[in-house]
Amino acid sequence: MWPRGARCAPEVRDVVRSGAGDVAGAVGRTFSFGADGGRVSRVHHDEVPSDLWTERQAEGYDDPGDPRFSPQLLERTTRFLAELAEGGRALEFAIGTGRVAIPLQQRGLEVSGIEYSPAMADRLRRKTTEIPVVIGDMATTRADGEFSLVYLVFNTIGNLYTQEAQVACFRNAARHLRPGGRFVVEVGVPALRRLPPGQDAVPFAVTEQHLGFDTYDLVTQRAVSHHYSRQEDGSYRYSPHNFRYVWPSELDLMAQLAGFAPEARYADWDRAPFTADSDSHVSVWRLPG
Repeated sequence: MWPRGARCAPEVRDVVRSGAGDVAGAVGRTFSFGADGGRVSRVHHDEVPSDLWTERQAEGYDDPGDPRFSPQLLERTTRFLAELAEGGRALEFAIGTGRVAIPLQQRGLEVSGIEYSPAMADRLRRKTTEIPVVIGDMATTRADGEFSLVYLVFNTIGNLYTQEAQVACFRNAARHLRPGGRFVVEVGVPALRRLPPGQDAVPFAVTEQHLGFDTYDLVTQRAVSHHYSRQEDGSYRYSPHNFRYVWPSELDLMAQLAGFAPEARYADWDRAPFTADSDSHVSVWRLPG
């Protein structure tokens, strides 16, 4: 199953009277990025989500009860990343509020970040001013210096809506790395095996508090996670999460186009074997040198 709640920016709509109401058209608008001064001249308006983490959304992002913030998971994640960095500098694409970057820095690494949302970056700066952050998109924005590790976690590669934009992200990672440097991506495996014949929706949560299902466009590989969450007043809040799903083999080809060679693929941060039944993976590619 695709882990829900990846770094996305849903437009939120309240649906009153126990969920009755029209939710059509609740997906966000899109926008254009400027030139990057490098290999990719432009990321088109329909290739990324819009309204990316408003101030209100950023304020509520750090939730200690969220499993992503568990100390045990962050210990395993940062141990894995620190080992691959081999003492060099690390760069996080979509660094957000520093969920991974701060504990990684606490392991003694020099960490920098690229973040599209100023509101999310501001939350990070309230915690620490020791992690430099460049505001911009991860497909084209350049951070200063050279790195031994670039990493992108929790499905955020899906925030780029086309294959072209995702390839640009790999190329941007390569631009930042020294020879022999590594690019790490954590992302879910599309749950298409769970689609009933003739259907385009897969439920992933069915409770009184939360109804959730994914809908898939098998042509464009665009998908939407639909969330209906019960509020204290009995109404339901609708939150769509738009993303582009991507296959492990497709990521390997993107890496090849950017000049990487495959190094490893695991089912999780503990390096469990990746199998046909794995619902997510942590993949590592390395530049020659």
